[in-house]
Amino acid sequence: MSLLLERLSKGFMKDIGARSREVYELLLPAVDMYEDGSELVIVMDMPGFEKEKIKTRLSEHYLVVSARREPGEIDGMIYWEQRPLHVRKRIALPVKIETDSEDETLVAKYDNGVLTVRLPIKGVGKVKVE
Repeated sequence: MSLLLERLSKGFMKDIGARSREVYELLLPAVDMYEDGSELVIVMDMPGFEKEKIKTRLSEHYLVVSARREPGEIDGMIYWEQRPLHVRKRIALPVKIETDSEDETLVAKYDNGVLTVRLPIKGVGKVKVE
């Protein structure tokens, strides 16, 4: 009887782990957004993803970030899995973004598991002080 309960308990824990991963994939990654001079800065925690697997798309009102990673190889019993295997975050932009600049492509930086996107705010410019 206790062996049956132990096996049911392990299956239950594994199911909870899978369900919690789904919740994290829905809610994560955490996002900070702020203005820095004439730029809108968006910072997202995305540990465990490879830079080449992260895709961004900018539209008039949204920044969409998506990424995928493969699950790690584990030899032993898995009891809990919460880290997301994929994310898709649609971030509403609070200001208009300048997309007609001389730069053909806006560039994001991914360093130490953190994605930083800097977007020029439309109608806001820098004034050089001489």
